[in-house]
Order: sequence, then structure tokens, then C-alpha cells
Amino acid sequence: MAQILMPKATAVWLVDNTTLTFQQIADFCELHPLEVKGIADGEVAKDIRGVDPVARGELTREEIERGEANDKYTLKVIAPKHDIPRPKRKGARYTPVSRRGDRPDAIQWFIRHHPEISDAQISKLIGTTKSTIELVRSRQHWNSPNIRPVDPVTLGLTTQIELDEAVSKASAKRAKMEADRDEKLIGPGLDPIQSVEDVPSSPFDEEERKRKADDQLTVDDVFANFGKSAPDDES
Repeated sequence: MAQILMPKATAVWLVDNTTLTFQQIADFCELHPLEVKGIADGEVAKDIRGVDPVARGELTREEIERGEANDKYTLKVIAPKHDIPRPKRKGARYTPVSRRGDRPDAIQWFIRHHPEISDAQISKLIGTTKSTIELVRSRQHWNSPNIRPVDPVTLGLTTQIELDEAVSKASAKRAKMEADRDEKLIGPGLDPIQSVEDVPSSPFDEEERKRKADDQLTVDDVFANFGKSAPDDES
């Protein structure tokens, strides 16, 4: 099945505007049925506005009617007639003046839902500055009481493809950093849950263990002293 551009936003629209089953919507949007149920219950994607897949040319009204008439029917995505290449963008994104007021909401969304994404990535995705991000994070922004986390894709500040790429890169980088940190803490090639007894001892540890063993008296050593004659104080 072809990949739709904004799966969660599309699922929100289908839940609100059709009688399709959760399974049908999940199959079309490539989501889990429980996630679609969460959208219907208002527990998932509360900050995401629905996007009409018919208007976007990803689905036809006739296809929706077929699905509503038969709950076993699988919706088919309209394949694009032409592949439009996406130009590589350099530097920060330009944000129209009319949408610049939405950037603090997008920043708050990143802080709450994807803390692994760096400030530099956020700046590049939505065309903001690191100082603005820090103001929103520390709640020192002039409009802090009115800032609400909103998906930057639904705000039109970035695309779902670019957002997914940023999340994937940030997650991979974070996993690598955690692996490097564990390797520094426990040493290369060791299992993090390996017991202390299994860790090879150093030569210094071996010498320290021998010294302590020599300093300790055995039971035989203690009782051997009782066999010696003590001075006769009564003579």
C-alpha cells in the first residue's frame, strides 16, 4: 500500500467524517487499530487537526462509500500519476509571516512529544531560533500562558516526511550515545547485567587479595598457641 503523507491527521478526519471501522482506517493510515480507537475516544492525537484525504487526492469519495457499505473492504490509496522530486533544502526553513505566530505551539509540541530532537533540528524544521526554543522551554516566552502543543505538520510548518526523518535520526543518535555511555561505564564486550564476580580482576586486585589472606589467622594457628607451655607464675 502507498504511504500517505499525514497518517494521523488523516485518521482523525476519517474518524470524524465517516462510518468506516477502526480496522479499515488503521489499514489505510498504516496505524494500529487501538491507536485509531484512541483517536475516536479523544485519548490520542488530541492536538492534531484532521486532514481530508479526498481533498489531498489520496482517496476518492466513492472509495469511502465502498468501505462504509462493506466493513471487510480495504480502502485503496490513489497512486500519484507522477513522482514529484523533493528538492534538498539547505539552512532553516522560511516561515510565512501569517504562520510565525504558530511556531511556539510547534516548539512546545516537540518539547513534550520528542525531547530527543535537538534544538538545531527544531530550528531547521520550523524556521525558528534557538533562543525562541529556550524561551518556550523555560516558560519565559511573552505568550507562555497561551502556548499549546500542536503538531507542526498540521500547522503547515513542516512536512510529515521531514518530521519522520528528524525523529528517526534523533532516535538513532540517542541510542548510539547510550550504547557508548554503557560501554564506557562497564567496559567493552561486557553485559550490563553481568555480575561483579564475573568481571575479570586486575593484577592489583590479585595482589591485594593475597595480602589480605596472609594477614588472616587460620583456626589451626590460633589453637596452636594453646599447646605451648605458659610461664609458671605459682612456682
